[in-house]
Parts: sequence; structure tokens; C-alpha cells
Amino acid sequence: MDLQYWLGRAAEVVERWGERFGPFEPHPSHHVDDADFAAAFERFAKRLEHNYPFFHPRYAGQMVKPPHPAAVVGYLAAMRFNPNNHAYEGGPATSDMERECVAALAAMFALPAHVGHLTSSGTIANLEALYVARQSHPGRAVAYSEQAHYTHGRMCHVLGVRGVAVAADGLGRMDAGALEALLRGGDVGTVVVTAGTTGLGAVDPVHEILPLARRYGARVHVDAAYGGFFALLAADPAQAAALGLDPRPWRAVGGCDSVTVDPHKHGLQPYGCGAVLFADPAIGRHFAHDSPYTYFTDAELHLGEISLECSRAGASAAALWLTLQLLPLTPGGFGAVLAGGRRAALAWADLIRDSPDLTLYQQPDLDIVTYLPTGTGPLSLAGTDAAGERVLRAGMSAEDDPVYLSLLRVDAADFTRRHPGALADADGARILRSVLIKPEAEHYLPRLHARVSELARA
Repeated sequence: MDLQYWLGRAAEVVERWGERFGPFEPHPSHHVDDADFAAAFERFAKRLEHNYPFFHPRYAGQMVKPPHPAAVVGYLAAMRFNPNNHAYEGGPATSDMERECVAALAAMFALPAHVGHLTSSGTIANLEALYVARQSHPGRAVAYSEQAHYTHGRMCHVLGVRGVAVAADGLGRMDAGALEALLRGGDVGTVVVTAGTTGLGAVDPVHEILPLARRYGARVHVDAAYGGFFALLAADPAQAAALGLDPRPWRAVGGCDSVTVDPHKHGLQPYGCGAVLFADPAIGRHFAHDSPYTYFTDAELHLGEISLECSRAGASAAALWLTLQLLPLTPGGFGAVLAGGRRAALAWADLIRDSPDLTLYQQPDLDIVTYLPTGTGPLSLAGTDAAGERVLRAGMSAEDDPVYLSLLRVDAADFTRRHPGALADADGARILRSVLIKPEAEHYLPRLHARVSELARA
């Protein structure tokens, strides 16, 4: 799509809508001289050059990519209205869009009934889920994998809840046996499972943990902030088999109590756009509050009445809604975007496995690939750490052919469990990590692999 054309059309839509209310005189305090703006904009444009090429497949570092052009047009058009989805009167059109988007996300996870809303981030989405967990089981602990995102431990501290880290298995997934030993104590009220850890992209065995938690009377929250959209691929048996995805954890998500997902990651949305969904609509009682100057124009619950956040950008809902009109949440719609990154991850794992220059750390569950320079001497933690740092810096600083990777620190026990012959001469090591979140990585992969191999050999 022609982004410049549609941005112009978006501006026209806003201007035409505004004309129906009649002219008024702008306040002189808002006036900016064109020449002054031109000078400021030049400085602004120059500052923006200090950035990494997140749009390009040679950027294979963090879980970042530009939003879809449809999301850009939707966001900027709605931003001119500047709706606030806290209350219906703050953004009637975008509140309706948000409800439709939330319903589509709930259907993606096969939640039979739901209440939920968009959030400004995955952190806030998880905070709300843990807040409901605390209110539902006061005085009881929250358990999460030691490989879970650090936000869970931090949010437990914020909420005054005891958080307990559960051991992970040899693939970075929550160990069901270790969890059951903890649940036997009767102190755990909620178990957090992760569908796509931000380090390794590992998917916890939700299908094993859900019945286990139910046996001991515990809630289950799914942190699918990173990997949630892969539920689309897992729902199609043929695609799941072709892409090596185990559908069982994803099928179990619909039986859990709450789910978080970040459309600003795989969902092609600008920051910040997270979402939290609850299977029981009655949890709205935990958010009940009185606001003397809002909540007057709609008979239904306002989105702010089921949220800890107050002001939220209605433009985020508009951007997601417009995107979903073009890329529906189906295996062949949005799923095709994820499939490209998943195929790239599988292909790169195969290339690394056969490479004399690189060693695969572990087989990817989703689209995050972890690996290390092979080196010439015996494998050691200290050597791996130094080599990873060297490859990262050399790739970023190369002017003619840069490549952008990231590092993941793993402890000695996790490293040697995967590579038993390694010399444990340090308490941990930083390994190389690439997030193939852009489907363009699939076709760029031969060049990316060749360049990283070249850097590893240097």
C-alpha cells in the first residue's frame, strides 16, 4: 500500500469531519511559523538517524519491528481525534473498535467467555492479571518459571504478593514436577505459565500445568505477551505439523483464567499496545470504583471500569482494528506473517547445526534462535562469552555490511546441561540470540547466516 497517499487521505478524513462543527479562531499561542518549524524538523530528522534499522532483516537483535502501514494510518488518523478509551464518552468510536479487537483476541485463544481490554504494555497487562490473582486468592503466593519475564517477580513485589520461581527443564520450560512439589504445600494461589519466553522463546507445557494447578485449587495465568499470536498456527493441524509446533499448549490456553498478549510485538502494532483477557467476566468486580465525572454515556461497562489504567490511547485500538480488517486472526491471515519467521528459525537452526563456525544452543520453539561461535579451542563459558561479545560488536560497527544481533546471559548450569562437554570456567556466559520476528528473514536468511558465520570466523 502507498503509505504517503493513505496518510494524506487520513488527514482529509479528519479535516472533513471537523468542518461539520463550523469554523472557529485558533488561539495564537498555538501558532508556529513555518520557517521555525522547518528548522526544528531538520534537527528532529537528524536526531532520528541515530537509530538501528529495525525494518531490515539484517537487524536480527531484539523483538522489534515497524508497525504495518495500515496500523500507522489508523493510529495517526485516530490520533488527530485524540480519543481516550477510559470512558465511552472519551472515545465512542475507538471504544467500540477496542471491544471488537478484544473479542477477536479472545477467539484466537478459544476463550469461551471473556472480559478484557488493551493496555499500554505487556507489563501493565501482567500487573492487572496478577492483581486479580491476588484479589481472588488473598494471602497466597504466585509461582512462575525461573525463565519467565522478570516483570512477574517485580509486579509481585509491587502488589505485596510472595512470588516463587519454579525450576525450568533442559529446554527452558517450567518443570511440571518441580511445580507439583511446590503446589503440595497449599500456599500457591496462581501459576504463571509463559507461552514464549523473551530469552529463548520457550513455551511452557500449559496442557500439563493446567490440570496440575486445578488439582491443587490454583488459578493459571498465561503470559503470552511474546508468543501469543502463534496460537493461530497451532490451531491449524497441517501448519502446526509443517512448522514443528506442538499444538497442545496452545489448545490448553482457552481453559486458563487469564491471558496477556502484546499486539505491539507480533501483532504489527506501534508501541504501546498490550492486552489482558480474563475468562470469567465477573472479575470486573475487582476493578470496581467510583468516578464522579465519567461513565455517564453508555449502559455497558466502560473499559476503564475493568482496568487499573485510566487514560489509554484510543488510537491504539483504531490501529489494531484497521490492521485486523486486512489481516484477520486466522492461520492464513495473520498466521502467514508468523509462519515466515518460524520457517526462518527452523532453517537457520539447520544451517547452524551443520556449520563449522557456529554452534546451536538449543532448538527454537518459536522464532528466537540462540547460538554461539564455535571457536578453535575447547568449548568454555569464558570463551563463549568473549566470542559472543566480539561478534555482536563487530557486526554492529561494520559500516559496509552491518548485522545486528543480541546477547542472552545464561548461567553455568543451564549451559552445561545443553552442552555437557563445556568447561565451566565462569558462572555463566552470554550467548548470541536472534529474533526472526520479521517474515522477511526467511528470504534474507542465506545472507544473514553467511555474514554471522564470517564474523564468527574472524
